[in-house]
Amino acid sequence: MLLPEIQRIWQEHLQVYGADKVWRQLHREGISVARCTVERLMRHLGIQGVIRGKRIRTTVPDTQVPCPRDRVHRIFRAERPDQLWVSDFTYVSTWQGWLYVAFVIDVFARRVVGWQVSSTMHTDFVLDALEQALHTRQPQRDRSLIHYSDRGSQYVSIRYTEQLAEADIEPSVGSKGDSYDNALAETINGLYKAELIHRRAPWKTKASLELATLEWVHWFNHHRLLEPLGYIPPAEAEAQYYQQLERQAGQAA
Repeated sequence: MLLPEIQRIWQEHLQVYGADKVWRQLHREGISVARCTVERLMRHLGIQGVIRGKRIRTTVPDTQVPCPRDRVHRIFRAERPDQLWVSDFTYVSTWQGWLYVAFVIDVFARRVVGWQVSSTMHTDFVLDALEQALHTRQPQRDRSLIHYSDRGSQYVSIRYTEQLAEADIEPSVGSKGDSYDNALAETINGLYKAELIHRRAPWKTKASLELATLEWVHWFNHHRLLEPLGYIPPAEAEAQYYQQLERQAGQAA
């Protein structure tokens, strides 16, 4: 029966998948079915995917602080992991007040490599997200990695810039100062808000938000199908890259 399988996939993927991704996940599991059938059965079950809202900017440009030059020019593409990271943060309303969630994303497979939840927008919390990314990824210290952000004061602060320099990471800051400067990071923020924050509101505490964010990041990295990657998860895209490198090395030997 298809109905239990559709219900299972929808439940396993945080109840955010629409018919297209449910259909694609069924095919990944070897279950052949027409997309229109999935749409019809989802209507029958009374389930649907989440709908994303409009993006809202959170960072405020600091025009008084000198900025690194723009090395990206809104071309958010990478040929390998740890070639280009982008950073941004968003906000969440809770019963305890506003909280802020920072992400560091590896552009190659759109994998979240660092994140942090904070009750303030001070530089410390975006630094914590960066330090988590550095600890997780251990990038080469040869200035081959570019870190990109918009002109928000947290990202152009002296402390943040010094941390990038210490890790031999090339800083890059958007030159235009508008909402498209960091479009890829804002896209991930939008998915986070639509797939987790809006769907499970209201949020009571910082602890509950941190736990839910941890679960969402793991699901996003290891299970969420992303169209730009050919409808595979970020972790799978990175694994395929390294498998290809191993094959090429074996052929060369």
